[in-house]
Amino acid sequence: MKSDSNKALVVLSGGQDSTTCLYWAIGRFGHGNVSAVTFDYGQRHRIEIDCAQEIAAAADVPHTILPIDSFAALGGDALTDSGIAVADIIDDETGLPNTFVPGRNLIFLTFAAALAWQRGIGNLVAGVAQTDYSGYPDCREETMQSLQETLRLGMESDIVIHSPLMHLSKKETIELAREVGGLEAMALTHTCYNGERPPCGECPACQLRAKGFDEAGVTDPLLTAP
Repeated sequence: MKSDSNKALVVLSGGQDSTTCLYWAIGRFGHGNVSAVTFDYGQRHRIEIDCAQEIAAAADVPHTILPIDSFAALGGDALTDSGIAVADIIDDETGLPNTFVPGRNLIFLTFAAALAWQRGIGNLVAGVAQTDYSGYPDCREETMQSLQETLRLGMESDIVIHSPLMHLSKKETIELAREVGGLEAMALTHTCYNGERPPCGECPACQLRAKGFDEAGVTDPLLTAP
């Protein structure tokens, strides 16, 4: 299927990375050509979805929420299983933290591609980064390249996956957010693994976020938001 190469669908989680990507996409493709999708995947903290809705509304882009709650049924990770404490714990066999949700980005982008196909959208934008501390295998550049090819073959599509943060540090991501006009929207985002707002400041996600803002010499708008 021939899709519109001027239109983009952003996978919006409600976090700082995907919010940066939303504003990057608006700058790259034009405001009227950008929409967003958020997945209700059984995450422990519904605040992520609430934040995504607020961010999309503030950016004035169409927003879709898709329910795919099988991850909660699978369990086994700290982001969907309430019986597992969020901590910087590395699995001895996989070398991955307990916040890794197996297959999450692969499934997110497959559903996003299906939605894009239905709407004739030629571009997907995702906030994945292989420079992230976690080293999640579904955030790597080679994974995105392989998945793009699979989606093209499986859907007879010319879809393109964009990952503008792929090689950026958290400091550089903050600088990009400022450059594309998304810094103010950081006040609406949610990162904390413990679901706290204001953020707990202690979980790995909070510490990584704080480090990025500190290195960029920027005050986190979330910390000063009402």
